[in-house]
Amino acid sequence: MSYTLTLVGAEDASEADRRAAEQRYRRALDDALGDASLVVPTYRAWLGIVARHGDSPDVGALTDPERDVLELWQAAESAAITAAFGPHRYLDDAWFEIRL
Repeated sequence: MSYTLTLVGAEDASEADRRAAEQRYRRALDDALGDASLVVPTYRAWLGIVARHGDSPDVGALTDPERDVLELWQAAESAAITAAFGPHRYLDDAWFEIRL
């Protein structure tokens, strides 16, 4: 299953810069999760955790598999953001939207 990825909130970026950032993000996310085919199931599992436990769940309240998914997704997303924007990125103006 595939997903679409869109850089949102970067109105000052050119279309070429936006596409390049999206490609860097996608490549890093795929690599961090081990394969592109793992993005959708991992993202869905993370969405389920967030739906049940909130945006910042208490890791002590999670099951071991939930905690594993949460930590895996957070690490992959962080790696993707760093790949797309660099290590000194402030997250308050642009973000990536993933659609399944």
